Amino acid sequence: MMRVALLDDYQRVALGLADWQSLASVATVESFPDHLFDLEALVQRLLPFACVVLMRERTPFPRELFERLPNLRLLITSGRRNAAIDEAAATERAVQVCGTDLRGMGTAELTWGLILAVMRGIVAEDRALQQGRWQTTLGFELAGKTLGLLGLGRLGSEVARVGAAFRMNLVAWSPNLTQERATAAGATLVSKGELLAQADVLTIHLVLSDRTRGLIGADDLAQMKKSAFLINTSRGPIVDENALAETLRAHRIAGAGLDVFSVEPLPRSSAFFALDNTVITPHLGYVSTENYANHFPQVVEIIRAFVAGTVLKGINKLTPTN
Repeated sequence: MMRVALLDDYQRVALGLADWQSLASVATVESFPDHLFDLEALVQRLLPFACVVLMRERTPFPRELFERLPNLRLLITSGRRNAAIDEAAATERAVQVCGTDLRGMGTAELTWGLILAVMRGIVAEDRALQQGRWQTTLGFELAGKTLGLLGLGRLGSEVARVGAAFRMNLVAWSPNLTQERATAAGATLVSKGELLAQADVLTIHLVLSDRTRGLIGADDLAQMKKSAFLINTSRGPIVDENALAETLRAHRIAGAGLDVFSVEPLPRSSAFFALDNTVITPHLGYVSTENYANHFPQVVEIIRAFVAGTVLKGINKLTPTN
């Protein structure tokens, strides 16, 4: 009987979003709503389990963790890419890694939620009204503003489409962006420096990699308009968080909407909690009823197939030995 651990089930919803009972003859499933930062505690929790199910990049799986979990045979992540998994270590330890297919609209929609929240002061006005105050901020309209897209792939293109509907001017840059792709999305291809200087709203839609880690640093933030807003629903480490916090504290840009951070869950010691020009959310981009209801049934199918000797949605090249 395979033991399955569902990690970081923050909302305690995973067990109600798939037919886990269909695995009753081959697997037992246990859900954990809390997040463990401590490696030793995580090892002790996961030692009995042959299968671990991750929500993408919540719990890292470095080499040391693989080496200390001799019973682990199957690791399933949401999404087809998870930078927090050491895939080479998984393969060396004969652990099959699989990933589910995620919907993308949730992150693009949240991007616009954050843009509107910071530019119209929605959160601040809600708090003020709850305290009996009326109209305390002066917001900005989107029409005629320049939307700078740092990355114009699947999600960036969705965000661009909405920006065009708001009658914004679209400019874009990424290390591999071509004029053809930019034109197809209705955007003008510019240099990185031009993107930073022109954007009234700079929104990030890049995959985290060695090339994009720290891509936006203090010098880059200094090129932005004082009236500009930065939105990050991609990955926290793409932006130098210390530099961003200092830039926001000094009001060298107007504000930021942030859904992702270098350390998650975000520690209470984070400088972002003390700022008055941010809207911060707890990595909600892909956290939707529709996405979860799409993800967890795939997990059930992956487990069922693995027990039967078949790999579904494999990420690393490994043949299960069950």
